[in-house]
Amino acid sequence: MENIIEFNDVHKYFGEKKVLKGLDFAIKEGNVCVIMGPSGTGKSTVIKLMVGLLKPTSGKVIVEGVEVAKTDEKELLSLRQKIGFAFQFGALFDSMTIEENISFPLQEHSNLTKEEIKEEVKKSLFMVGLIPNEVMKSFPHQLSGGMQKRAAIARTIILKPDIILYDEPTSGLDPIASDLISRLIVKLQKELGTTSVVISHDINESFKIADQMIMLYDGKVLANQKPDFFKTTDNPIIRQFIDGISEM
Repeated sequence: MENIIEFNDVHKYFGEKKVLKGLDFAIKEGNVCVIMGPSGTGKSTVIKLMVGLLKPTSGKVIVEGVEVAKTDEKELLSLRQKIGFAFQFGALFDSMTIEENISFPLQEHSNLTKEEIKEEVKKSLFMVGLIPNEVMKSFPHQLSGGMQKRAAIARTIILKPDIILYDEPTSGLDPIASDLISRLIVKLQKELGTTSVVISHDINESFKIADQMIMLYDGKVLANQKPDFFKTTDNPIIRQFIDGISEM
């Protein structure tokens, strides 16, 4: 497998505040990579650098062979169309039905007919385990939190992205709904061949889905390993983080 995302000695400063202090890591195509760490360690900054919402102070962020900070507007738009973003709170439009929400990206970025778009919406809903006839005409507030998250993921995958970025996908969900979302992430990885980057504090669910886990601490990569390493390591910082949140 090739590296699809690379961070090479990436620093990011906001004025005098040094948020990232020389990140070095790579994520291989088709993997699920969980990025975790205490609040304020730069996880959200990492995601924003991947999609070009921020530029590094120094170092290189390379996505699909492209150095993100050096792309022009047209290249950056093309790159972003290959990346899906599943927001922490779903970010569905309250005033739109589920069908309208999910079809929105295709209306903006395709030349498909209304009927073709409707069929793609149905396919996306089936992919995330929702029954189209039961939810398409509903508004987001009429669905449970877990169903809203799945509908948001359906909107994310409708453009068939190469990479999906998940921001706290199980936040605020009960254990059953969290497990459903975790299994969905793995399912999409296998069926669509996507690379998934998951920002998460949910250690139990992270262990279920991750091929690779990166822990950030004080703006640096503290560990970049497979899940088994994090289950067994005696590193005191990692142990405190994991044992303090998860029952091993």
